Amino acid sequence: MAKSRWRRLLFVFVVMAILLGVPWWTLLWAGTAWPTAVVIAGTVVFVAVFVGLPVLTMLGHGRRHLDWAAITADVLLGVAWVLFVWSVLGQLLGLVLWVAGVEDPARSRLIAGAVLVAVVALLAWGHFEAMRLPRIKDVDVVLDRLGAGLDGLRVAILTDTHYGPIDRARWSAAVVDRVNELDADIVAHVGDVADGTVALRQAQAAPLAAVRSRHARVYVTGNHEYFSEAQGWLDHFTQIGWDVLHNKHIVVERGGDKLVVAGVDDRTARASGLDGHGADLDTALRGADPQLPVLLLAHQPKQVTGAVTAGVDLQISGHTHGGQIWPFNLLVRLDQPVVHGLSRHGRRTQLYTSRGTGFWGPPFRVFAPSEITVLTLRRSASSADSGPGRRR
Repeated sequence: MAKSRWRRLLFVFVVMAILLGVPWWTLLWAGTAWPTAVVIAGTVVFVAVFVGLPVLTMLGHGRRHLDWAAITADVLLGVAWVLFVWSVLGQLLGLVLWVAGVEDPARSRLIAGAVLVAVVALLAWGHFEAMRLPRIKDVDVVLDRLGAGLDGLRVAILTDTHYGPIDRARWSAAVVDRVNELDADIVAHVGDVADGTVALRQAQAAPLAAVRSRHARVYVTGNHEYFSEAQGWLDHFTQIGWDVLHNKHIVVERGGDKLVVAGVDDRTARASGLDGHGADLDTALRGADPQLPVLLLAHQPKQVTGAVTAGVDLQISGHTHGGQIWPFNLLVRLDQPVVHGLSRHGRRTQLYTSRGTGFWGPPFRVFAPSEITVLTLRRSASSADSGPGRRR
């Protein structure tokens, strides 16, 4: 156990050394020939971040839940990532300048200046994108088994709100107002509602009680619920009148046709050791008419494997944040089959992966805008040609 902990710590410090070392080299050392005082002052800043970031992360995201520490650590992590990425890209600029005959220290100083300008601009814009009210994204989804009475049914998706250290109660209320303006048939929250317990994030989550829909409000857990109190969030959503799809389903009927709306726990639920939790699609669909189309809520896109096996028509997921800060989307793709958007899996199953409504950790979104998604379910042309939808 002790060896495993030391390995994890070693891995963290190696990653941090690379994350901070490349910007340090690019900005302060690689041929820039800055005055000694500048190099020393800059190095002190990088060392302070290297030492302080793990400590602040433990204080902020550990058992103590000190929000000021979490905010500081998250901002530093975001800044470090953007600095690292654009320092690497700065080396490519260096090659261009070298080919153009620009010598050091002018070349290295131009690179350092360009990197700093790019990073400051992207962080300012990225913070605005993270804190802004999400855009509405409209997507039509054609389902072969959809009955005529359900054609045009609209599903509004919230996911990854991540109410956390930064108080976003006003933002949360504005999101709910925007959702209510949509007058959707179904409103779904696909997990990662908050980072922390219900008691800790109650003020930010409170507006969700005012969400309106024509037929159903449904919720499933994400992986972050299992970092705090998943059952507490399930109980909270039940208390405010949402349908909690804890490995269960409901049936929505419109115009004489029916749609099974099912939900499963996040794929990390079983490993949490919480009694009665764990993704179980068989249980979720038990008793459902196999002839009806199925809309499944599952937090992680990789859960689509089970959806394909079960013959689910459409799975809705979040979790990826679209990468949140480019080019992290490339790393997300190593773990998940899809980063964002509509995709097809197998002969029947489609998957919509949302970029998320909020953000996690660093309060920045770079080339990965947040969204409130409206999926409009459409009946396929072949189904329409075959006659009126089945009445059940």
